[in-house]
Amino acid sequence: MTYCVAVKLKAGMVFLSDSRTNAGLDQISSFRKMMVYEKADDRFMCLLSAGNLSVSQSVREMLQTEQLDDHEGGEPITIWNARSMFDAARVLGAAVRHVWQRDGESLQRAGVDFNVSLIFGGQIRGEGMRLFQVYSAGNFIEATAETPFFQIGESKYGKPVLDRVITPETPLDEAAKCALVSMDSTLKSNLSVGLPLDMALYEADTLRIDKIVCIEENNPYFRMVRSTWGRKLREAFDDIEHPTWDGSQTSVPLICDSERLGPLKKITNPRERLI
Repeated sequence: MTYCVAVKLKAGMVFLSDSRTNAGLDQISSFRKMMVYEKADDRFMCLLSAGNLSVSQSVREMLQTEQLDDHEGGEPITIWNARSMFDAARVLGAAVRHVWQRDGESLQRAGVDFNVSLIFGGQIRGEGMRLFQVYSAGNFIEATAETPFFQIGESKYGKPVLDRVITPETPLDEAAKCALVSMDSTLKSNLSVGLPLDMALYEADTLRIDKIVCIEENNPYFRMVRSTWGRKLREAFDDIEHPTWDGSQTSVPLICDSERLGPLKKITNPRERLI
């Protein structure tokens, strides 16, 4: 399995992915899930992938050369000449469907799901940054101010901190820190996600990217994030008052009159019923 997250902010974009893949308990390998495409001063795009590795690798290969007909009679649309990120996402969707048309029936006969999830974001000269999540059918949705981040893979463990911290106004470095905390929470709870990580930070309107890093086990900053987050989380937990059950004086009682329901009814013999 894997975990990838991408965040779109007013200040820029953050992309983060792990590199673990497994085909059983004794077949664990590392494959990078991030691809960066750049034509300096014209476009920057980043692709994150999760799901069946053979499918996602085929999609990435197809994306380099996939073309869509231009209904206005111009040259075929590719990710390298698309005039908008929406059109580039359409090219990616077409690449997904191309792989399905080529391999889908064979995979089904072998009992293998055509399973791929993608995050695709970036900026093309002439428009703002855009971020998309692409599904196995090649269809996609776009991030909004209300939902400024996407996750694919093992997303549930790292979502709470993103929900609490990320807004479109979040500074870029703060969002990067939040993404790393999100990844740490996932690494802590799920063995199918693992190091090394790839992280890319894109500053709005630069149309190029210089902040790309591979984070391994001995990375000083990530080690600090992991230890500090664990310690501070424990300190915050310890600062929360224990619930009281014996009627002791407290400003935050747990046992109090309910506006809707009483306490749960106990069943004490075979003849009793809940209703």
